[in-house]
Amino acid sequence: MRRVFLVLLLLSLAGCSERPKTHLEHIQARGELLVVTRNSPTTYYIAAHGEAGLEFELASRFANHLGVELRLIVAERFGEILPMVVRGEADLAAAGLTATESRRAFVRFGPTYQEITQQVVYRRGSWRPRGIEELNRGELEVVAGSSHAERLEDLLTRYPDLHWRNNGELDSEELLHLVAQQLIDYTVADSNDIAMNQRFHPELRVAFDLTEPQPLAWALPPGDDDSLLQASQEFFTKLRKDGTLEQLLERYYGHVARFDYVGTRLYLRHIQQRLPKFRQIFEQAAAENELDWRLLAAMGYQESHWNPRARSPTGVRGIMMLTQVTAAQLDIDNRLDPDQSIAGGTRYFRIVKDKIPERIPEPDRTWMALAAYNVGFGHLEDARRLTERRGGDPDKWVEVKKTLPLLSQRKWYKQTRYGYARGREPVRYVDNVRSYYDLLVWHLEREQSYSATPKAPAAPKVLSPVL
Repeated sequence: MRRVFLVLLLLSLAGCSERPKTHLEHIQARGELLVVTRNSPTTYYIAAHGEAGLEFELASRFANHLGVELRLIVAERFGEILPMVVRGEADLAAAGLTATESRRAFVRFGPTYQEITQQVVYRRGSWRPRGIEELNRGELEVVAGSSHAERLEDLLTRYPDLHWRNNGELDSEELLHLVAQQLIDYTVADSNDIAMNQRFHPELRVAFDLTEPQPLAWALPPGDDDSLLQASQEFFTKLRKDGTLEQLLERYYGHVARFDYVGTRLYLRHIQQRLPKFRQIFEQAAAENELDWRLLAAMGYQESHWNPRARSPTGVRGIMMLTQVTAAQLDIDNRLDPDQSIAGGTRYFRIVKDKIPERIPEPDRTWMALAAYNVGFGHLEDARRLTERRGGDPDKWVEVKKTLPLLSQRKWYKQTRYGYARGREPVRYVDNVRSYYDLLVWHLEREQSYSATPKAPAAPKVLSPVL
């Protein structure tokens, strides 16, 4: 009996001498990283291929960096996110959070990975407030618990008559939709959210900036345990050095910079008036070539605005604007015939895409195939070789799109096999097709929502799916 007691005593003392596990060690022992996020185009959403969004991409890579599985928790309301981190129900929050001073009193923030500006948004054609003192001329709503509400609270000391409504049920994207529908006059949103949503609601306009640029960062639990913070710092340092962070930002934001109110309105009108005549042809061609018909339709719009009799000064013709040489190679005898043009353009795009190395992951492989469709595969390969020569990664679209414009400069194109090319055109082409694709996906989903319910749907949750 005495021996058993001594063994138990020794085991107890040994247990007391063990160093308490750090937060990071707890995560690794558990085998999963718990991340709370929110559903929005700038954070996390379900796309055609599965889960997507900038925060999802970053969190997935971080979990892999730690050698554990990722488990996402999608908060129902924005105001629930930070309390979940404080209570220990999530290891961190990756939800497009602004790292404000008041929030630092409750949580710690990791490295900055993006900057945004809070902006006041109104609808084109309505009264535009020129400053904070004019916001009381209309109804202002913001997301409850957001940095926007926090900023307005701070402004009350200088503008005591300022009033607004904190909405605890809707997110920023839905409030932007209400402004577009003239159901409220103003809201405050982050500049990246506005850039995304202006393509779907071209009536939205920025009245003025409410803040200077602010950092976005992950929120981590409070306390003295720096293990997870240090791991996140190492992770983001690596992402910056190897170009992954820049690549992800280009994937989700690289094509939204060129906002064109008139062009967007015209495109939405053409979706209703012109596309129905050719939709079945696009669908059939896509099915035969294992492609997304909506991508082909976006390409067709960029080429001809879905005009079967379109013609350029260089002699390309038809919906897919095929050259005579390409048409002959594809046995197309009438480029003005929509069936032949779409079928031919689709087959040609399939041929070009099959030439792109399979090691290049999506969506970069698709973006490069689009560039090659526009400028020629040889010029794309020239740009990829130049990218590598200049120290970039030839398998990343974000790197290649920087190099393509150099093909119009003698200093560079004389080093290539295929010589001069108007390299800026394929970059614009890819950006435009990506935007047309996003708009088409949104329109079709909205159309489906209208047929399912008489209630007008909010803005889309699916953007830029990997093709």
